[in-house]
Amino acid sequence: MNDRELDIADYNQFRQFLEHQCGIVLGENKMYLVKSRLGPLMNKFNIDSLSELVRRSMAISERALRSAVLDAMTTNETLWFRDVYPFELLKTKLFPEFANLKRPLKIWSAASSSGQEAYSIAMSLLEFKQKNPGALSHGIQVVGTDISNKVLAQSKEAVYDGLSLARGLSDERKKRFFEPADDNKMHVKKEVSSMVSFRHLNLLDSYSLLGKFDIIFCRNVLIYFSPDVKKKILAQFRGSLNPDGYLILGASESISGLSEDYSMIRCNPGIIYQRKN
Repeated sequence: MNDRELDIADYNQFRQFLEHQCGIVLGENKMYLVKSRLGPLMNKFNIDSLSELVRRSMAISERALRSAVLDAMTTNETLWFRDVYPFELLKTKLFPEFANLKRPLKIWSAASSSGQEAYSIAMSLLEFKQKNPGALSHGIQVVGTDISNKVLAQSKEAVYDGLSLARGLSDERKKRFFEPADDNKMHVKKEVSSMVSFRHLNLLDSYSLLGKFDIIFCRNVLIYFSPDVKKKILAQFRGSLNPDGYLILGASESISGLSEDYSMIRCNPGIIYQRKN
């Protein structure tokens, strides 16, 4: 077995460890994913084999290695205005519904990765207010959370390179919402970033310290969890939503058979879920 191969017993033990730590379920055929994501850490931590790296990452004493491994396994690619329709629904249905709110509209971007979704929500609000002066006069507060400290640091910095900016962002939005930064990168303008904050959170833990929200975005996340974990998260989301608040999932995700706490609302296009009271 070469240095970048992984013993099946180590892989199966790591699968259990990952599910316990953050709820992510790795199938029996996902060993390639572990190899590709954890392989680069061998040099960083001066570890000779992938099996040794995996075994050591599960030790309580290896905090730095464990954090790096969880970062690598939970960080997913994302893009600006992903899938388009959720952000159009904000402007055509949800923002108008909350237009006369006498406090800031509170929105949670769960598993916010490197920040694109949270900032896209804030940009959508500015576009809405441009066409609807006086609406949502108290603005919005967007909270982005993620389990990865690495992507949270990037989110807070709000600086993106050309490759990141090319993914889902029009030239018009780049010009309006960004300003030049060092090394040919772009910085999110203050009028956008001032509406957004980021916090570390494992979705398996309590959400009580976050407060209550009017809208929760949790898109393309539940697909990684077991049915029992999905049920737990959906129940906790319900507890984090204000009465009649909304939950927005990914296009391929459904809560059928997992929760009776929400009413399904068919939009054109897409589906959103509203908390039952």
